[in-house]
Amino acid sequence: MKKWVWQKANWTKFKWDEALVTVKLRLIHKKIGQLVGESKASPDAEALPLDTLLTNLVASSLIEDEKLNIRSLKSSLARRLGVTEENPAPIQDKTEGLANIMMDAVSNHNAPLTMERLLQWHNWLFQTIERFDYVAQKIKVGEIRDNEAPMQVVGGSPYGTTTKVYFEAPEGGEHLQGLMNEFIEWFNSSREDVMLDPLLRAALAHFWFVTLHPFEDGNGRITRVITDLALAQMDHQSIRLYAMSVAIHENRSSYYEVLEKCQNNTYTINEWLVWFLDTLEKSIDRSLLRLDRTIAKAKFWSSYSHIEFNEAQNKVLNRLLNGEENDFPLGINASQYQKVTGVSKATATRHLTELLEGDVLYKLEGGGRNTRYVLKVDKEKFTQNTHAL
Repeated sequence: MKKWVWQKANWTKFKWDEALVTVKLRLIHKKIGQLVGESKASPDAEALPLDTLLTNLVASSLIEDEKLNIRSLKSSLARRLGVTEENPAPIQDKTEGLANIMMDAVSNHNAPLTMERLLQWHNWLFQTIERFDYVAQKIKVGEIRDNEAPMQVVGGSPYGTTTKVYFEAPEGGEHLQGLMNEFIEWFNSSREDVMLDPLLRAALAHFWFVTLHPFEDGNGRITRVITDLALAQMDHQSIRLYAMSVAIHENRSSYYEVLEKCQNNTYTINEWLVWFLDTLEKSIDRSLLRLDRTIAKAKFWSSYSHIEFNEAQNKVLNRLLNGEENDFPLGINASQYQKVTGVSKATATRHLTELLEGDVLYKLEGGGRNTRYVLKVDKEKFTQNTHAL
């Protein structure tokens, strides 16, 4: 019985409803342009690529329940990006390999995808196999599967007693080699297809490669690198500004669920494309929010450069400016200020009064012991919310 999508004839002639994705595509392209434009005005413009690529790699590994040495990985990426660190961490083979993969994808985006390149990525992914890692010792590194039976793609807690089969991947050997050749040829030629939106191309590449599952392990991480490569080929600037793997990790359950559904659907991949585009948009929105906060923070400190804030005031203001005002959804009062800074209640009240008199904070309506304050720059947002209530 033919159950899986790859068992059907012409399964790679993907079909979808254009009406479902047209508006989404237009909006995402607009936001990408906005992201690139705003990044140029950011005071952290040089640090953005390092932070973005780092969080992308960390999240991609977390999707597979693998934790990385973040400091070592950051140092590996920093050296390749030409960023100087004050206290670089010791280099590890594992993080060096991951940095090699990511930088090859986003920096060598014009180079064609080849089987040799994919195998090199796989070698880098498993650059160091610890002696105690029994699973890793059993996998074939730098070569595709040669098993004659289909490969079950399962999920579940590594410490759990049960796992779930999400789908089966094609059998290995010559059959898989042929499917891989077809994918690579499509990936390279589709870049010149003016009728295929590059965002859809990235989504199709992701679904196609993860369906093949050509390696014994590491398929998810390699799939996400291929996605990054496709997005870098669309725009080599913006790919360094948003981390899609973070949004995938946050929606990991639905990620596997939609892949499972589309592996059983022989007609369209509408659900996958919508999920992919929605998730991509979330990652871009996250970056836009971060940029907005960074730029607003720089403007704030510039506007109040004539005021010498004390250490406690700086701490509270940074909390608010960093977007952590969700800790104080109704504004901050003296008691909360005291808890954040460790100063006395009387000192907290005095500090807040100084900030109010300096036109840094705005006092919300109401008074007494629970008088609350917000940043003056956020006054309109809070007063609008109050009137709405």
